[in-house]
Amino acid sequence: MTLVLYVEDVFMTLVVYVEGLVLTGNDPPAYAEFRAYLNHCFHIKDLWPLKHLLGIKVARGPKGLVLSQRKYALEIIDECGLLGSKPVDFPMETNHKLASATEKKLDDPTQYRRLVGALIYLIITWPNLYYTVRILLQFMQDPQEEHIKGLNVCFGI
Repeated sequence: MTLVLYVEDVFMTLVVYVEGLVLTGNDPPAYAEFRAYLNHCFHIKDLWPLKHLLGIKVARGPKGLVLSQRKYALEIIDECGLLGSKPVDFPMETNHKLASATEKKLDDPTQYRRLVGALIYLIITWPNLYYTVRILLQFMQDPQEEHIKGLNVCFGI
């Protein structure tokens, strides 16, 4: 859940995850006051400065935060044995035929499910994968060999 607050020129964002909170803002006094309030209510542990969150590298730039999942993406690509793959502009054709797949079902769909699940987190910083991941998610219950080929398209092979 994300809560965004705007009051005049003050901007603050509070992101709530299962086991933690991330608070950021553009006004140090307002940030400190709200952090103190949260600490009073919940006894928070401040891990500032934030460097990593859920596989996302967080860096401060002159215009704000920069989010990167490069390491996470490379780990997925390496796990698939696809480090030599060439990047593609659009990872899947819009007129694909995956829904009408008639090939053999996968003996063990675990890897397919794990990789598609991993791709869901890449959508955070790689929104161009959204369409492909959405299509591949449709076949999580009963993936076939053709769906693995569709997954490989995500990685440019």
